[in-house]
Amino acid sequence: MADNKLEIATDSSTALQNPNASSQPNNPLSRKLNKILETRLDNDKEMLEALKALSVFFTDNSLRTRRNLRGDIERRSLSINEDFARIFKDVKEALESVHEDVQAMSTCSDEMTNRLKAAKEQTQDLIVKTNKLQGENHRLELRAQVARAFLAKFQLSNEETATLRGARDAPITEDFFKALSRVKHIHEDVKILLRTNQQTAGLEIMEQMAVLQETSYEQLYRWAQNECRGLTHETCDICPVLTQAMEALQDRPVLYKYTLDEFGTARRCAVVRGFIDALTRGGLGGTPRPIEMHSHDPMRYVGDMLAWLHQATASEKEHLEALLKQVTVQGVEENMQEVVGHITEGVCRPLKVRIEQVIVAEPGAVLLYKLSNLLKFYHHTISSIIGTSVASLLITIEEMHILSKKMFFNSLSLHASRLMDKVELPPADLGPTSSLTQTLSLLREVLASHDSSVVPLDARQADFAQVLSCILDPLLQLCTVSASNLGTADMATYMVNSLYVMKTTLALFEFTDKRLEMLEFQIEAHLDTLINEQASYVLTRAGLSYIYSCVQQHSAEQGPLSLLPSMDSSSVKAAMVQFDRYLSSPDTLVMPQLNFLLSAAIKEQIFRQSTELVCRAYVEVHTVLTSPANSYKDPENLLPRSPQQVQTLLS
Repeated sequence: MADNKLEIATDSSTALQNPNASSQPNNPLSRKLNKILETRLDNDKEMLEALKALSVFFTDNSLRTRRNLRGDIERRSLSINEDFARIFKDVKEALESVHEDVQAMSTCSDEMTNRLKAAKEQTQDLIVKTNKLQGENHRLELRAQVARAFLAKFQLSNEETATLRGARDAPITEDFFKALSRVKHIHEDVKILLRTNQQTAGLEIMEQMAVLQETSYEQLYRWAQNECRGLTHETCDICPVLTQAMEALQDRPVLYKYTLDEFGTARRCAVVRGFIDALTRGGLGGTPRPIEMHSHDPMRYVGDMLAWLHQATASEKEHLEALLKQVTVQGVEENMQEVVGHITEGVCRPLKVRIEQVIVAEPGAVLLYKLSNLLKFYHHTISSIIGTSVASLLITIEEMHILSKKMFFNSLSLHASRLMDKVELPPADLGPTSSLTQTLSLLREVLASHDSSVVPLDARQADFAQVLSCILDPLLQLCTVSASNLGTADMATYMVNSLYVMKTTLALFEFTDKRLEMLEFQIEAHLDTLINEQASYVLTRAGLSYIYSCVQQHSAEQGPLSLLPSMDSSSVKAAMVQFDRYLSSPDTLVMPQLNFLLSAAIKEQIFRQSTELVCRAYVEVHTVLTSPANSYKDPENLLPRSPQQVQTLLS
C-alpha cells in the first residue's frame, strides 16, 4: 500500500512538473491526480496512519528523497523485521528453558508420588490408629466441656463457697447475696436432674446445696441480729445491706420473724429512752424544754407528750418501711403493724400514769372536754399510721379518752345536781338567774372547744348530742322548778327569757338544729300565754273585759243581752268611751312583764298578736251588740267605731 501511495505521489509530482500534460482530458495521470484531489483524507484512516508513519523518517521533501523513498521504506521494513526476529528468538529460547524446567518438575513430582504411595502403604496402620485417637480425643474434649458446663451450673466457685462459709463475725457484703442467690438457683435447677437418669448426682447436689443454704441463712441471721441490736440510737439509719438481708430472710419465716422481733426490741428501748429524755431532759442544748416543765398546763403537757409519740410512731413506721421495702412475702403490712405496736408498747405505762394524774386532778369540765377531744384526735391520727387499733399505745390512748370523757360527764352531772340541790329564785326583772348564766357560759366554752377541735366530724356530732343532754335538760328542769311559784305572766316571761338565752347560746354552734327547734317550740308555748295575758290586760283596762265575757257566755235562751246586769245601754256607752281612750294611745296599755323581755322582737310579736286578739274581741262584741235580738236602741251611737276603724287605729 505504501508503494501505491508512493506511485501516486510520484505521478502527482510529475504532473505538476508538466502542466501541459494536465490539459489532456484522457490522460491517465490526469485522472489519477483528479481522483487524488477529490479524495478526502479526513475519512481515510489508513491513509492518515500511513502519512503519520511516513512523517517519522521522511523529514526532507526533496527530489532526491522522493526518488529514494521506496528504498528507504523497504530498508526500514527490513530493519523492523530483523528486530522482530531477534526478539522472538530470545522468547523462543526462554520458552525452551521453561519447558525444560516443567519437564524436570514433572519428573520430580512423579518420583515424589511414587515415594508417597510407598510411604502410605507402609504407614496405613499408624494412620488408622491416629484417626482413632483423634476421635477419642474429640469425645473426651466434648465430655470435658459437658463436665465444665455441669459444674458451672450446679456447683459454686471457690470464691463463692469461701464467701458463704466465712467467719462468724465476718461482715456481709454484696457478694454474699450473689452467692446465696446462686445457691438458691442451683437448688431449684437441680430438680431437673431428678427427672433424668442422673438422680444420684441430683440428690447429692441438692443435699449439698441445702446444707450450704441453711449454713448461709444462719450466718445471715446472726449478722442481721447483731445489726438490729445496734439500732438503739434515737436516729436510726437502715443500711442497704440490712434491707437485702431481710429480703433474703423472708424465705425462712422463723429467722425473718426473729430478726423483726430483735429490731422491734432494740427500737422499743430507743423509743422509751427517748420519751423519758423528752420528759425530763428535753432536747440537745435544752431546746425544746423538758415536757415535765409544762405539767402545770394540762393541755400543753398532754399535747406535747402525744405529739412526741405521734412523731416517734411515724419515724418508726418509716424505719420499718425502709427495712422491709424489698420484702415481697404476703403479710408485710401486718408485720409492720405488729412491730410498730411492739415498739410503742414501752411508752404506754409512763404515758398512762401522767395522763391519769392530769385527769384525776379534776382540772374542770371544759379542760376535761378539751383533753378528751385531744386524745380522740391523736388516737385517730396514730391509728392511721399504725394501721390497726389493737396496738397497746392506741388502747392506752383510748382508755385515757374514755376516762377523760367519763370525768367530763361526771363533772357536768355534778354541776347539774348542785343546781338542783339549791334552786335559785328568779330575779325581780324575771331575767335568767346567775346559775343559769354560769351554766350557759360553761356550755358556751364547751361548745367552742368542741367546734375548734380536730376530731373527725362524725365523732364530734355524736358527742354533741350527749353534751347538750347533760347540760340543757337539767337547765330546763331548773327553770321550770324555779318558776313554779310565780304567776302566769311572770312565769311565762321568766321562761321566755331563759329559753331565749339558751337559744341564742346554741345558735352560734353547729349540730344544734334539733335543740334549737325544741327550744323554739317551748318559747312559742310561753308566748301564747303572754299574748293571751296581754290581750286580757288590755281588755280589762279598756273596759271591754266584762262585756266580752258576757258576749261569750250569753245564749239566745237567756233573752236579750241588754237585760243582763251592767249590760244596759248606759253601761255599754261608758265602756265604749273608756275603750276609745285606749284607741287614742294603745301603747300605754302594756303589761309590766313585757318590759322585762330580753328580746325586742319577741316583745313586738306579743304586742302585735295581742292587738289582733283585741281586734277580734271587738269584732265579736260589735256583732253581738248591733244585733236586733239584743234590743239595743240606736246601736250606731252606742258603738260609734266600726271594726275596720278599730283595726286601722290599732295597726
